[in-house]
Amino acid sequence: MTLLSVVLSLVNVKARYGWSDKSFTLLLEVVHDLLLKENTLPKSYYQAKKILCLMGMEYQKIHACPDDCILYRHEFEEMSKCPRCGVSRYKVKDDEECSSDENSKKGPLAKVLWYLPIIPRFKCLFANEDDAKDLTWHENRRNSYGMVHHSTDCTQWKKIDVLYLDFSKEARNLRLGLASDEMNPYGNLSTQHSSWPVLLVIYNLPPWLCMKQKYMMLSMMISGPRQPGNDIHVYLSLLIEDLRKLWDEGVLVFDGFRKETFEMHAMLFCTINDFSAYGNLSGYSVKGHHACPICEEDTSFIQLKHGRKIVYTRNRRFLKPYHPYRQLKKLLMEVKSTKLH
Repeated sequence: MTLLSVVLSLVNVKARYGWSDKSFTLLLEVVHDLLLKENTLPKSYYQAKKILCLMGMEYQKIHACPDDCILYRHEFEEMSKCPRCGVSRYKVKDDEECSSDENSKKGPLAKVLWYLPIIPRFKCLFANEDDAKDLTWHENRRNSYGMVHHSTDCTQWKKIDVLYLDFSKEARNLRLGLASDEMNPYGNLSTQHSSWPVLLVIYNLPPWLCMKQKYMMLSMMISGPRQPGNDIHVYLSLLIEDLRKLWDEGVLVFDGFRKETFEMHAMLFCTINDFSAYGNLSGYSVKGHHACPICEEDTSFIQLKHGRKIVYTRNRRFLKPYHPYRQLKKLLMEVKSTKLH
């Protein structure tokens, strides 16, 4: 076994079972003493990480305005204050004057966006022989018996195949799902902190793999403590640039299963989010009199006289004429009245 394979195996075990750094260092020392004196096994976790650091996926730390106005890159890269709201790029104490450039460049950063580029990760995924084979699973003809067993069986997938023939000809082109919602990293519901992870799901994989943690890619982490709201597009611009490149130009990727290089393209197939996050990601207003993105101006609503709360009615109109739920009028009215109270 090579030094790299041994260190990688041990670090994987450490990560899987949650060993502390100190206990892992002690283990390396014991294993090092058991081997011959000429062995090159590292004696500490720090030395092991130095061996594996070149294998890690790159990430970018991009400074952001605390008010979610801009990202400090391109023409804003050298600025110390936001050109729109005037807030400092760095954390400044209340008793410090931040009028001069010297004072404004002191202290830690006010807000940082963590971005993990997706193109290098797709290349590593195709370089693995087993993963490259699974990414073309959807091309195999299957009998779905008229039911939706996978995204390949839905009308949206088939419609894309008809509209974009060049894209559908290559089965290795990726169809991605984007999921995002707020979370509290501290696990305390009483703490008002909102961070937004942005995940990518690969729908080319079979259904028993595409939702596994191994294949769900964290593309960026939008730090808190406040949610970005409708300004989330400022942070998503990095991901959009990579997705546009994958759709328009494509990227040369080595296929480990077929042992050849091909031009890979990718598209955003769908988004996964709740209704409030849908409003932030799409820019559609999900509040008010026309909150329904399907009905829009035909949305049926009633605004309460005293509480001024908006109640949306006629929820059963989309059911079939003889649907069983139409007979549950009394039960549905009780549920509606409970929600109003």
